[in-house]
Amino acid sequence: MQLHCTILYGTPPVDARRRHETSGQDLPRPRPLAQRRRRGASTCGSGGDATAAKVGGTLTVLYTQDFAHLDPQRNYVMFAMDFGTRLLYRTLTTYAAAEGQEGTKVVPDLATDTGTTSDRGRTWTYHLRPGLKFEDGTPITSADVKYGVERSFAPDLPEGPGYARTMLEGGDGYKGPYKDKGGLASITTPDARTVVFRLREPSMDWPKITTLPTFAPVPKAKDTGVNFDKRPFSSGPYKVESYDRGQRLILVRNTHWDKAADGVRQANPDRIVVEEGLAQATIDQRLIADQGRDQRAVTLYSVAPASMPRILTRPDVRKRFVSATSLCTRFLAMNTSRPPFDDPKVRQAMQYAVDKEAYRTAHGGSGVGELAGSYLPPAMTGGQAQNVYQAPPNGDPAKARQLLAAAGRSAGFSIDLTTTSSELGKSEAEAVQQALARVGVKVRINPVAKSVYYDTIGDTAKEDELVFYGWCADYPSAASFIPPIFDGRTIAPKGNTVVSQLNDKAVNEKIGAAVKGNDPAAWTALDRELMGLSPMVPLIHDKLPLLRGSKVTGTFGHAIWEGEFDFATIGVM
Repeated sequence: MQLHCTILYGTPPVDARRRHETSGQDLPRPRPLAQRRRRGASTCGSGGDATAAKVGGTLTVLYTQDFAHLDPQRNYVMFAMDFGTRLLYRTLTTYAAAEGQEGTKVVPDLATDTGTTSDRGRTWTYHLRPGLKFEDGTPITSADVKYGVERSFAPDLPEGPGYARTMLEGGDGYKGPYKDKGGLASITTPDARTVVFRLREPSMDWPKITTLPTFAPVPKAKDTGVNFDKRPFSSGPYKVESYDRGQRLILVRNTHWDKAADGVRQANPDRIVVEEGLAQATIDQRLIADQGRDQRAVTLYSVAPASMPRILTRPDVRKRFVSATSLCTRFLAMNTSRPPFDDPKVRQAMQYAVDKEAYRTAHGGSGVGELAGSYLPPAMTGGQAQNVYQAPPNGDPAKARQLLAAAGRSAGFSIDLTTTSSELGKSEAEAVQQALARVGVKVRINPVAKSVYYDTIGDTAKEDELVFYGWCADYPSAASFIPPIFDGRTIAPKGNTVVSQLNDKAVNEKIGAAVKGNDPAAWTALDRELMGLSPMVPLIHDKLPLLRGSKVTGTFGHAIWEGEFDFATIGVM
């Protein structure tokens, strides 16, 4: 998803969904990292606490605002999906509660396995575990799963992931259970514990799709439509005791949840209290001070950049700091439809001209990003980062000038760079401006309001030569990363996500073949080939900087949810 960068470091998320458009602006869920990678993840200090958590106690979660949605079929914000699917509802499949690359593995959740197919991915069958119950003790059935997915088609509930609508056979004409009482024919329930999905086209990624909250069960009798957000009906280990939106959410145990029928969630705390509407600086200060109940508290989202020095320079605080890699990459995109970036040699020169270390410093430092040498995040390349050009962190101006001379551009040129009007956006743009000046490229900075940023860069006729951009995968497959930002067949006049405007026939065909082939090696090879064409300069793979109290245990940043704490394992002493 495009990095809708509008809540970087606790700033309120504007449509901060699983896809993030990184615009060199305040990101909605920055994925700040740490210094060392471990199996595809990075952790700063020893903040990732693997201490076995005790059962009991109250965990306090501190956040700047309210959840946009806790209704599972409307939940499409990364940290909210983590919170919802680990605590309030279960899905057919989910991700392992593990650090780094292990955490990207799909495992059974409500289902007994990750799904079976007899026709190479066109039809998928799931069998539910026995003994599953909702919070009132009623059995969870395949009809509840079917109904939950069908809710995602309702025009009244448009905010959630669109995969069911686009991938299920007949989904283009179905309007959801409120208007179409007959249901969606491509979801069948042969018995109370079996649900079958029929897709338009084969997809071996379907088990990853069914991890999304779209696939949480909802009993028809408990569906309150748009009001379900206020009181989602639990199939997970906790249920809502009270919810004063924008102020406080309190979860207590769902006594009908059976840990023996759940191989992922530990459900350690007795209560979870979410305090909302706090300033991020206040949250950070409380956690740094580590007093009273804040010793058993965590920040729900990224610590503020201004708090980083106080965290990283104090060993007692740093050991409670976590910063893990995510499925997100930030880029400097070049408009290949206009000179000078219609020339691949000029684009390749930019790979050496950009000072990525200066950009990262402007963005918040090593705690918020790992320098990127290719487009795909490490979790999608077997946990090992690719570094195609081998450019030094501060760039290689001499090599850049050499390539520019070969392209007939030794005299340099002038271009415009779009960024946001925020201070962060401006400082990032200045880092690029100063780096490119070293090779004779004059950059004029064009700041625009965050509210219109993506409208601006998504207008193919008006897009500047350079724009900040970024993307987060919806699930750990390059099929949810490369096609949306590199398949030239999807270029649109407005709302365009292929902001480089690269439209290479051979690349388009290889993307199509890779989607059908489901071969990770093909995606890795295509990543390197795209780097050769150089439509964008990869800047950083995001990390998310988080802080916990000293009596919080079982914490680590999960790669799937942007590096958020995994609420499946968290507990308190």
